[in-house]
Amino acid sequence: MGLAVKRGNHLNGRRFAIVAAGAAATLLCAASLSLRGVSAQAGGLFLGSADDPAIQYSTATPRNLVDDLNRRLQDGSAQLTFEGWSGYLRSVLDGLHLPVDSQLLVYSQGSLQGRFVGESNPRAIFFGDRVALAWVRGGELLEAAAHDDRSGVVFYTLEQREGERPVFKREFRCLGCHMTGETSGIPGLLMFSSRPDASGDRHMIIEPMDHRTPYAQRFGGWFVTGAAGAMSHLGNRVPALEGRPGDVPSVDGLFAPDGYRAATSDVAALLTFSHQVHMTNLLTRASWEARAADPALHPGASGQMAAVEAMMSGIASELVDYMLFVDEPPLPATLAGQSSFAERMSATGPRDRRGRSLYQLDLTRRLMKYPCSYLVYSPAFDALPPLAKSPIYARMWTVLSGEAAEPRYRALSRADRQAIVEILRDTKQDLPAYFTAVRR
Repeated sequence: MGLAVKRGNHLNGRRFAIVAAGAAATLLCAASLSLRGVSAQAGGLFLGSADDPAIQYSTATPRNLVDDLNRRLQDGSAQLTFEGWSGYLRSVLDGLHLPVDSQLLVYSQGSLQGRFVGESNPRAIFFGDRVALAWVRGGELLEAAAHDDRSGVVFYTLEQREGERPVFKREFRCLGCHMTGETSGIPGLLMFSSRPDASGDRHMIIEPMDHRTPYAQRFGGWFVTGAAGAMSHLGNRVPALEGRPGDVPSVDGLFAPDGYRAATSDVAALLTFSHQVHMTNLLTRASWEARAADPALHPGASGQMAAVEAMMSGIASELVDYMLFVDEPPLPATLAGQSSFAERMSATGPRDRRGRSLYQLDLTRRLMKYPCSYLVYSPAFDALPPLAKSPIYARMWTVLSGEAAEPRYRALSRADRQAIVEILRDTKQDLPAYFTAVRR
């Protein structure tokens, strides 16, 4: 949050000009640091209105984990305790059920409170399936982004100042960054990798990052802890680690630990979050497109349903390819985190009759043991209108059944596809009956 992106042509991957906004801009300039541009991923863009009667982003009552916590804070069934450097961090993590082992540490300054962030004071991000929380030592705010089942990502801040009854405040200023071409035109999440411009003029190149990004281009501006083996990446490029090649087991000794909840920025957690960010945005875009295009949700409107269904079929194809990790590059090495993240993640979620789960990590060949996004269980997926969910399920079956014969789908083996179908049949209640045995 905190940098506004001037729109460019995101579809052909041109670089965006960056316009710094607010206090973060002042400090970026004061530090003699500027941003050369953002390179965009190819993908669709929602061109409708956030205030469409079927969406009502700014006025609809939120239904998400932060809103739930706010209600408990207001009725007194939950309380927050202010503690030294960390402020309300520990209490909020407990209130949102965010695990400490999900902590990610970023030292690049492109955020709402970027003036507080640096190599000796990284920003900590904690995440679960439905909410992410950001804390920076010395900052004025805790920042939260909750995935609402209808609205998409809703942003909140909590003042890091001791008070009688603190509550989260909904924020719209974050949309300057978080509702652009980089988020498919909807309120969404962002994860960037940054690197110095080769010109040497202290400009930074910032590129979006998800599970399709080549590993050598990932994690610029982030600490990466754990055993990454032979995987080359842009993380950990700080003076304190110069001359110390190889894996970084923890961040102990790199900066003062006061206020931080853990000494890790786990490589498995980073890979997981980089998948989740774009998957979250794709689900929101599918929901918004279906509701904005449905004539039944717009009194007096008329439309050609054949055209709407064709559009939704294209959106479903994009979403399903990402959901099934079709374009994920193979891992160049076996990875191992130094926190409990991988074990906890793999133990999460519903299991089929053989004990298998879509939350299980692989980390030898790829991120997930069974390459289908665990966000298929999210409230946002469950709340998709039929105009979106029906073509998504149809496309999933086209790919999983083996009917999609294009070369790019060959990475999904028959054994992988059959396992995914069997897990879904045992764990997903609204799965269509045509998900049967894979025969190709």
